[in-house]
Amino acid sequence: MSDSDDDVPTLSAHTLAALHEFYEESQGKKNTCDVSTPADQFAVGAVEEDWGMSQFWYTDETATRLAEELLEQAGVEGRIACVSAPSVYQKLKQLGDNASVTVFEYDRRFAVYGDEFIFYDYNEPLGPAERGVAPRSFDVVLVDPPYLSEECLSKVARTVKYLTKGKVLLCTGGVMENVAKQLLNVNVCHFLPQHRRNLSNDFRCFVNYPSPLLSG
Repeated sequence: MSDSDDDVPTLSAHTLAALHEFYEESQGKKNTCDVSTPADQFAVGAVEEDWGMSQFWYTDETATRLAEELLEQAGVEGRIACVSAPSVYQKLKQLGDNASVTVFEYDRRFAVYGDEFIFYDYNEPLGPAERGVAPRSFDVVLVDPPYLSEECLSKVARTVKYLTKGKVLLCTGGVMENVAKQLLNVNVCHFLPQHRRNLSNDFRCFVNYPSPLLSG
């Protein structure tokens, strides 16, 4: 081996630029999860989906449609709850409306949203009450149960009934239609929600109030 500096390996200008870009991007993602950042600074995509936690993000079009529906139903200064529907919560934040929004989510990464995050485990249907959430505090509740099972939907339905003043927007598999009707008195909509990654399940929306979503 030679001691000459000429033998020391060097990186090309292109490679250095690529490494710098990667570093900047990594730092940006790290800063995105800084809990000291105010909740209103976070937009859709601030937290990415995790299939291991049964998270399946909606397409931007679907998230926007659902967020606009929630804002319309909540009304001026209304309160919205997103139960296990984090991508719609993030879209609501992106739209920048003045509505009060709370995300009830098992994924503790959403703690970056401060007081707007309430830890939620569907196995503890009344967990929100134990965490200081008052009954019937929300004008409209959007819920997307993490699993397609009667057991899961039954527990989540208890949570929804505790939170809502009346209006419920449920997103789940079409196979759950009869159970959803029994538990929450909701009707299937013509509007078909879509996910960023195609799911094999027939996914539908259900509401218990008059909505444009019913007619597509």
